[in-house]
Amino acid sequence: MAMVIVMTLVFLVGYSGIILENNIKVNKAASALIMSVLIWIVYVAGGSQILSVGYSHSWHNYLSQFNGPVTQEVVTNFIVNHELLPHLSDTASILLFLLGAMGIVEIVDRFQGFRVLTDHIHTRNKVKLLWVLGLMGFFLSAVLDNLTTTIVMISLIRKLINKAEDRWIFASIVVIAANAGGAWSPIGDVTTILLWIGGQITAAYIIKAIFLPSLVNVLVPLIIASFFIKGVDEGPGDAGDESREFTAPWERRFILALGVGALIFVPIFKTFTHLPPYLGMMFGLGVLWITTDIMLRAHPREDKRVLSVSRIVRQLDAPTILYYAGILTAVAALASSGLLDLVAMKMDSEVGNIYGIDMLIGMLSSLIDNASLVAASMGMYNIASPDTTGYLSSFVVNGNFWTFLAYTAGTGGSMLIIGSAAGVAAMSMENISFGWYFKRMSGLAFLGYLSGAAVFYFGL
Repeated sequence: MAMVIVMTLVFLVGYSGIILENNIKVNKAASALIMSVLIWIVYVAGGSQILSVGYSHSWHNYLSQFNGPVTQEVVTNFIVNHELLPHLSDTASILLFLLGAMGIVEIVDRFQGFRVLTDHIHTRNKVKLLWVLGLMGFFLSAVLDNLTTTIVMISLIRKLINKAEDRWIFASIVVIAANAGGAWSPIGDVTTILLWIGGQITAAYIIKAIFLPSLVNVLVPLIIASFFIKGVDEGPGDAGDESREFTAPWERRFILALGVGALIFVPIFKTFTHLPPYLGMMFGLGVLWITTDIMLRAHPREDKRVLSVSRIVRQLDAPTILYYAGILTAVAALASSGLLDLVAMKMDSEVGNIYGIDMLIGMLSSLIDNASLVAASMGMYNIASPDTTGYLSSFVVNGNFWTFLAYTAGTGGSMLIIGSAAGVAAMSMENISFGWYFKRMSGLAFLGYLSGAAVFYFGL
């Protein structure tokens, strides 16, 4: 039992480093990587003691097919070859998927493709702008990720809104909208990506089941916010976009269409080929890469230095990829050892209701990274067979537990400004204070969260 406690402490200390990233001035990727390795070291060193506690389903299944004495060599072989290496395959597929998606989005952004959307906004009425930007963020986030959507939309808000506090309200609504928009799309947020790639949900079903709750999640804050933001904003004058135009209008439209098409192609690719989604994402990135290289032949050398995909992919957000690598690897150890099975049993006995469990996970995601919570949930609960009845029937593919989890974990982070990558980006770009968001916007986000959950629950 002592090694179980040590393993748990390593995780808690490592995760504290992740949560307190801004306070300790250490990138969360570094904390995640060190934590993941130390957890596996403790696991392999104390494997016999940890597995003897009896909570690991994987270990029980392994022993049922094994004949002979259980030696330290057998335990090590189970941990390394039966658990770590298969988990490595699952983690690698997720990271390659994210890497390809980040590459496609960055190419579209570098080619100024998003200007095709933003240049069409001309109204100065604050309420109309609020609705246009909120709904645009909602739908854009379903194709892009919530972080990229927030960055694009806040860049646009700066060109349209002059008063700082008004920009904070608009940026906060965009955060809520981006998180809600990512929840109903299989490629819109890391949480849904994890569940989709893991086989807990299918692309078509998650869109059908979560779209309306997610839409209500953003409509409620939009309606309420419309009552306390009034008037017309003249904009920041001549601020405008002072960046050099590296691309022609037709190139922006073409690259935007090709990039969005490449992202939408991924679930179609998986449906027809039954191959892992990351292969579809890699294919889309390759097509975009070849196309842009051909287009750049007619551009001057200076443009190629900015627009070359070879340069763009070198500048992708590697710390984020490494962070997810660390988190997923650490969670894999906790799942293999049976610690997550123990947590699942506690939640079942204390809460005893899948909707209550999912709601709790969603509220925790305002404090704890939602990707790690979803990864932990996938480790705590197995996918049930299609003929399962009773309580466990909620854990079949597209079952209520997994579907509702996509909603709660995807949207729960909006309740605090630090609860999602989108919120942190808005906080950084507009200097939104934690206290201001908590007093002015957390209540709206919470009402949207509850309203969407009610739509899901009563619409079953």
